[in-house]
Amino acid sequence: MSATAPVRYFVLDVESVADGDLVSQVRFPGEGLSAREAIAKYREQLMEQSGSDFIPYTFQIPVSVVVAKVGADFRLQDLALLDEPQFRPHLITQKFWRGWERYDRPTMVTFNGRSFDLPLLELAAFRYGVPLKAWFALQARTYDQPRNRYNLESHFDLQDLWVNYGATRFNGGLNLAAHLLGKPGKMDVQGDMVQDMYDEGRLAEINDYCQCDVLDTYFVFLRSCVVTGKLELEEEHKIVAETREWLEQRAEKSPAYERYLSEWGDWSNPWDE
Repeated sequence: MSATAPVRYFVLDVESVADGDLVSQVRFPGEGLSAREAIAKYREQLMEQSGSDFIPYTFQIPVSVVVAKVGADFRLQDLALLDEPQFRPHLITQKFWRGWERYDRPTMVTFNGRSFDLPLLELAAFRYGVPLKAWFALQARTYDQPRNRYNLESHFDLQDLWVNYGATRFNGGLNLAAHLLGKPGKMDVQGDMVQDMYDEGRLAEINDYCQCDVLDTYFVFLRSCVVTGKLELEEEHKIVAETREWLEQRAEKSPAYERYLSEWGDWSNPWDE
């Protein structure tokens, strides 16, 4: 893979867990619940109310952020785990936002990141006192501000693209989109398992899961660029093949890459039939 092209895109994913002390203070004041007790009680309430025990991002902190650095030529240059191996939430947050500025504010690429990943990282900046002047850019015209929903040069949310900004729904999510391309999608881990995994000390597995989600997002991004006219299909094929070689060269030292490759599938190309 070539690293000569400037970094143009940050393809990213965030895994987070609940701040039990905050849950205890805000949801159950005066009850004297421990962090774990508060999280368990809140999850139970959520399950009864909605059928899902996923705690809102406003109560969460990032414990794994993975960023794929992608060049202007759409080729993968690096996959970075922020603040490895300590994975401290305040430094994960600082490194993410400072990295975005250091690389000259590349386009962020997510799948549903406008509803979860970016708001969580913004709120983490609020919590930890990390300035985001360039990201908020309140002095700029509204449509030029990076947080503007329709500013695709700042944030390319693939789910927003495929639901036409709320006109429809994308049932199946990233998992479905990845499978359409023959890629692994969700394997052994789902997002709603992260809290329990973290409580069990399985942070390495959370990071592996986050890396695999970023790889899925990257391949969905490439095909989205084909459909939107930014990339030719033949060039996408070349980039996908190069990316597989890149992963194979590093798989011996990366359980995440090894696992991803074990489930790798190729897109079924009807044009070759």
